[in-house]
Amino acid sequence: MSNVLFVKGHPSTADTSVSLYLAERFLEAYKASNPNDTVTVLDLYKDNIPHIDADVLNAYSKFQSGRASEVTAEENVKVARINQLSDQFVASDKIIFAAPMWNFGYPSMVKAYIDTGVVAQGKTFQYTPQGPVGLLKGKGKKALILEASGGVYTGTPMEPYTHSNSHLKGIMGFVGIEDVSFISAEGMNQTPEKRDEIIAEATNRAVALAATF
Repeated sequence: MSNVLFVKGHPSTADTSVSLYLAERFLEAYKASNPNDTVTVLDLYKDNIPHIDADVLNAYSKFQSGRASEVTAEENVKVARINQLSDQFVASDKIIFAAPMWNFGYPSMVKAYIDTGVVAQGKTFQYTPQGPVGLLKGKGKKALILEASGGVYTGTPMEPYTHSNSHLKGIMGFVGIEDVSFISAEGMNQTPEKRDEIIAEATNRAVALAATF
């Protein structure tokens, strides 16, 4: 039995978000093949995802310099939530990200989650004399990225402009998750006459992957 974490990176619903629609179809097929697995939903727009702000930086500075007693109540609340998020990420066997590409990157809430829930020194990586090492390597973890974009980027001159899934793939590798799958639906706005065809093709790939993920 696996713990699956579904990270929703879009403020809308599957009715209007293609990335969330792909995720819903994937999860339906996945649950049918893995009925005993536990799926936890983390909605980045509804759940409490702290940003790294002055409170968080001040708290870290106080902890590191042995001044834990000076950490304020507000600072403690934010750091405690960050610890909850990173612990949840580490405890997950499979992580599914669903997000749109906006302006060549992911929404800011996805970046906030990466900063506070995914990249955690001592939990997901550690520094060594040879450089940083991912602590999740060799633990059999998997990740899936489901992305939607209005334009077509893969295999085109515009591909170097994208900093969404490439960034997230890099982060997964950094923490030691090397089994990363990626499914995208591209071009719904660029070729609106092919919108249904594009979504159907991406959905078929997502459903097919669910059987082996």
